[in-house]
Amino acid sequence: MKLKTTRSLCWAMLCSGLFSAAAHSADLLDRIKSDKAITIATEARYAPFESVENGKIVGYDVDLMNHILQKSLPGVAVKQLDLPFQGILPGLDAKKFDFVITAVTVNKQRMDHFAFTVPIAESTVALLKRDNDGSIATLDDLSGKIVGSQAGSGQLQVLQEFNEKLKASGKPGIKEIKQYVSFDEAYADLANKRLDGVAQSLANLGPLIKARPGIFTTLKPMLGPTTYFGWVGRKDSDSASMVKLFSDGISEANRDGTMKALQQKWFGFVMDIPADKMPAPAL
Repeated sequence: MKLKTTRSLCWAMLCSGLFSAAAHSADLLDRIKSDKAITIATEARYAPFESVENGKIVGYDVDLMNHILQKSLPGVAVKQLDLPFQGILPGLDAKKFDFVITAVTVNKQRMDHFAFTVPIAESTVALLKRDNDGSIATLDDLSGKIVGSQAGSGQLQVLQEFNEKLKASGKPGIKEIKQYVSFDEAYADLANKRLDGVAQSLANLGPLIKARPGIFTTLKPMLGPTTYFGWVGRKDSDSASMVKLFSDGISEANRDGTMKALQQKWFGFVMDIPADKMPAPAL
């Protein structure tokens, strides 16, 4: 009887250990599949990537995300959080949600700390100005002007670096760089002549100019180098398969024409962006 009890106890301990090891080895993607739920962070004030219409988040990123999830994670419910951009990457670090699906400009500092997907769109930064403002004809004319951008954004970084180049060339530089929680606030100040320009990604500005004809225009020279938007996960083994799932889905959508169709729908033009990997950032 004692031998039988000992064997039973050993078997129970072995099963418990195997169950514990299996549970421990399950990564983020495994847990999402098991729970049939994923929590996504978004900044829904960044049209046409994301915006709110009739209480629902819509846009290019949303359509692309749904296309990928329907193929790769059918039956998984999506909880999409609408957060200020300044809190999104810190929130990802703090594990407040599973993944970031919003347009995040890739730079060296972010790429060192986070895991980016392949590109979803180009994020090269342009200068938005009032259409009737003849005082800004070239980028050099920004010396002495007040220019705005979003706090914590890649666009702000490009604007700040451009300002340093202006000063290094012997020009006075930008008079003041104003930082905003959202770009919509900057657009309003530009229209009301409280700003002279806004540094924003060209992909966002085409639909804005089309929606408000005669109000805004852009300068042809870009403020900075070619950059890209990506989606973001944590840079650890737990999130690696989740990042790969979205990267593979984006690559497939890029190659089969789905991405271009969505770009035409939301931007009114298509972008030639790499499908295989995120290029090394220039910023």
